[in-house]
Amino acid sequence: MDGRERFRRALRFQRPDRAPRDLWALPGIRMYRQDELEAVRALYPPDLTGPDFKYGPSLRARGTPAEVGTYVDEWGCPWTVAEPGVVGEVKDPPLADWSALDHYQPPWEMLREADFSRVNASCAATDRFVLRGTMARPFERMQFLRGSENLYVDLGYGAAEMYRLREMLHDFYCREMELWAQTDVDGISFMDDWGTQKALLIAPAMWRELFKPLYADYCRIIHGAGKFAFFHSDGHISAIIPDLIEIGVDAVNSQLFCQDIEELGRRFKGQITFWGEIDRQWVLPFGSAEQVREAVRRVRRALDDGQGGVVAECEWGINVKRENVEAVFEAWLE
Repeated sequence: MDGRERFRRALRFQRPDRAPRDLWALPGIRMYRQDELEAVRALYPPDLTGPDFKYGPSLRARGTPAEVGTYVDEWGCPWTVAEPGVVGEVKDPPLADWSALDHYQPPWEMLREADFSRVNASCAATDRFVLRGTMARPFERMQFLRGSENLYVDLGYGAAEMYRLREMLHDFYCREMELWAQTDVDGISFMDDWGTQKALLIAPAMWRELFKPLYADYCRIIHGAGKFAFFHSDGHISAIIPDLIEIGVDAVNSQLFCQDIEELGRRFKGQITFWGEIDRQWVLPFGSAEQVREAVRRVRRALDDGQGGVVAECEWGINVKRENVEAVFEAWLE
């Protein structure tokens, strides 16, 4: 069974021969430990890959991401990086004053000048499942542009400008989704980090009113093209998993160990694919290889009944030992 079929069977609960593999590496791993990354991928080849593709050049981006200092992303948000190999934080959001919204536009040039010419050929050339991540992250992008504190106040008061910004971003993301839907990729992903350690960052009712309809549009575009919808969120998000299932998210990547894994299994196993992960806050950076293996066993006891619906995935942070990453994939083969 090749990686493409293995992933499709997992997503459809059709008994893959094993859980498909996916390894995420943070920038610091790719910058400073590339040899280790390649060695682990050779030992445990991933079943997922991306297409050959390039967005158009941004008019605003400058500097180098993940290096100490400040860089500006494609949307004009300046990121401050205090430690090499990490993403950083936006300290000076460009829409901190709403008056700037009148002259603000998304980076449409990145879509207008995107090069899709090699996408379909690269999909045909691999037997792995081809997943393309998009720029779609409306809640987070609103924070990067407006500032988190400002945005929470806007949400509380229902600021008209907040709705304008949301619709502006949604128009851009839908157009991006439509472009990818016309290609031969197997799946399309979007994201937003919604959770604290214990709950959502906003009330579930507000999430359902303001953001669920956006996600439903993305899923309609993705499914309308016969592709699978993948979603990522950090934090405790169990309150909205039923909503994600309802709108058609096929696979969710979330921090299982912030939540009650056994309860997630009782409520949602067989309805959505759990696209990882293994505890990257404590077990992966600070645990032994055997503790890592036991964490995987816990996930498997709760979620893996052999029918599919699970992905053997973890995120490799800069302070995680190679042996712990290998232990993740060893345990998925037990």
